[in-house]
Amino acid sequence: MFKFMKLKKTSLILLGIVLVQSCNTKDEPIEVTSRNFMDSVDLVTEIMIHDVFSPPVASRVYVYPNIAAFEIIAQNNETYKSLSGQLPGLKPIPKAESQNVNLKVSALVAHMELSKTLIFSEDRIIHFRDSLYGIWKDKNKGEFEASEAYGLKVVSYIKDWMNKDNYIQTRTMHKFNIDADDPSRWQPTPPAYMDGIEPHWMKIRTMVLDSASQFKPIPPPKFSLEEDAPFYKELMEVYNVSQDITKRGDTSEEIEIAQFWDCNPFVSVTRGHLMFATKKISPGAHWIGITKIACKNENLDFNETVYALTKTSIGIFEAFISCWDEKYRSNLIRPETLINQYVDEKWKPILQTPPFPEYTSGHSVVSGSASTILTSIFGDDYTFIDDTEVAFGLPLRTFTSFNRAAEEAAISRLYGGIHYRAAIEQGLKQGRKVGHLVAEKVKMK
Repeated sequence: MFKFMKLKKTSLILLGIVLVQSCNTKDEPIEVTSRNFMDSVDLVTEIMIHDVFSPPVASRVYVYPNIAAFEIIAQNNETYKSLSGQLPGLKPIPKAESQNVNLKVSALVAHMELSKTLIFSEDRIIHFRDSLYGIWKDKNKGEFEASEAYGLKVVSYIKDWMNKDNYIQTRTMHKFNIDADDPSRWQPTPPAYMDGIEPHWMKIRTMVLDSASQFKPIPPPKFSLEEDAPFYKELMEVYNVSQDITKRGDTSEEIEIAQFWDCNPFVSVTRGHLMFATKKISPGAHWIGITKIACKNENLDFNETVYALTKTSIGIFEAFISCWDEKYRSNLIRPETLINQYVDEKWKPILQTPPFPEYTSGHSVVSGSASTILTSIFGDDYTFIDDTEVAFGLPLRTFTSFNRAAEEAAISRLYGGIHYRAAIEQGLKQGRKVGHLVAEKVKMK
């Protein structure tokens, strides 16, 4: 009995010590790193690959969560300037009322929560979010709850602005009508023969461009199958370059370049009676990946990383609107269709032709815009190793500047057999104009 009483007394003393220590434990400030933000961006990219988002829609999924995060960190910050008043319809976000708010936590909360509303596979973001929330709550419950509440408040505000960009309206607009009687007009291409993707994307509200047609490129060469016509010469260039590359085999650098910059989320594979998709990133996702590489190389902090990703994503978003405006205006037929009809019925491009009109080249426009913005942030002579495609079984590639990377991305479309030279060259010019406008007009610092 005495032994039991002694053991009970000892247990009570130990319990008391634990309670005292628990009460004396001080909350620690929650630390949020640039790696945390990039992990959230990476997850969004992975989900978009899984859910198969079109390149234009993917650009929208990137830009709004980034803007939400940036607007939060720009508050009461001498380094950064709010985008309110610079982007159409965007007014100042509500101020954080509690001094307990950690703006970095709120920014990451906003990025995750707004991203979750824009994708389909929400469970993956929820799992990632909840694991972070658990860590933050254990570290400092009061700071976390105040920061989460504020982040969600900003999400509601940005979401209201986002939903006025005409995207919802374009979901119910008619499909693209194919003009089968005009041999110059785009037709669906094998193997899936999909409808034209996002034929109304030019109606999405722009952020920096004064209209979708602000940088309307010169028209493509006049359609003609006469042997001395510029258009026919460009058509045969696609065929001849492809034939030469194919003869040299899979080890040719041109094939490596074409595959590295493929970035086609709609690649279909046919095996017998089965058809399935090989999932890949979009052109915008590749340039978001390059932005992350530069941020890591420069060891940028959380705020600087959010800034770089936000400005680049705005340029990518505007580039798609500008490009898609021209694509469905010129409505030009793809090389694959004409080569199969008039030159070689068995010919196939090295890359699978994506499902939308030819002129201008989307990757060229997006690459021109993103590379120009990144150059304005990190400088021109910027050597980096691009590992963006390693996850898809492709090797690293090294570039001496963002502009050189953009030029390679553009010419990859000729090597791949999916674009004429005019679409590539004019697309790059078009994109650079978009990029210069964003770099110069959008004052974020």
